[in-house]
Amino acid sequence: MQLKGKVAAITGGTAGIGLGIAKAFLAEGARVTLMARNQTKAEQVLEGLDAGDRCVFFPGDAMSQSDVESFIDQTVSHCGRIDILVNNAGGASDLQPLVDLSDQAFDEAMKWNVYSTFWAMRRALPPMLAQSWGRIINISSTEGKVGKPVFTAYSTAKHAVNGMTKAVAKEVGAQGVTVNAICPGLVITDIIKATGPATAESMGMSFEEMVALFSQESAIKRPNTVEEVAAMAVLLASDAGAGITGSALSVDGGTAPY
Repeated sequence: MQLKGKVAAITGGTAGIGLGIAKAFLAEGARVTLMARNQTKAEQVLEGLDAGDRCVFFPGDAMSQSDVESFIDQTVSHCGRIDILVNNAGGASDLQPLVDLSDQAFDEAMKWNVYSTFWAMRRALPPMLAQSWGRIINISSTEGKVGKPVFTAYSTAKHAVNGMTKAVAKEVGAQGVTVNAICPGLVITDIIKATGPATAESMGMSFEEMVALFSQESAIKRPNTVEEVAAMAVLLASDAGAGITGSALSVDGGTAPY
């Protein structure tokens, strides 16, 4: 029960890594609020979690500043505080070589990954600083440390998330708030199963070939699991993680060179 009495807000919290972190936080005693776009799916997720009033859903789009800020405000209003923020919303879409990448696609990658994180952090920091305790965990990616063809916009966005993480950590570290990023490698979630074939096609290969390539690039020769990423989030969110801040921590099976 490392997180008993803590309140955690998770964007993109009803699927994949976000849902895995929610489950891990609930198991450790936290109260959790989730934000995502699909109300129907969220209701099914809440029923499956069976956490009662310890888990609440607020609908919102991470690409909307007002939705993101409202989510933080609703968390504080409903739970009386916010201790942990997990910026999980984000992803890669419209993968194109740079010469074919449109301004709109690049802007959307920034808004989905960078601006959503910026908006949520800026809104959550004042109540965290007021209580002299807080944990911000930004879900980045191995692509925030390395790059791959056609991942230009996504890699740029995740490099920016890592840089923002490091800068803000320096601003608030002496006031009891830690700020870290987790950089997962390939994790086979339902979302990846749905979007992976198109991603692989943009890379000129099949989905199976893409999984094999990503696995071969790692030291463990397999994709990581949601549970492995969630375990790192629990560490960073707990008192045990008090000495870790300003870090972009890889959970990628040894893929990134640093």
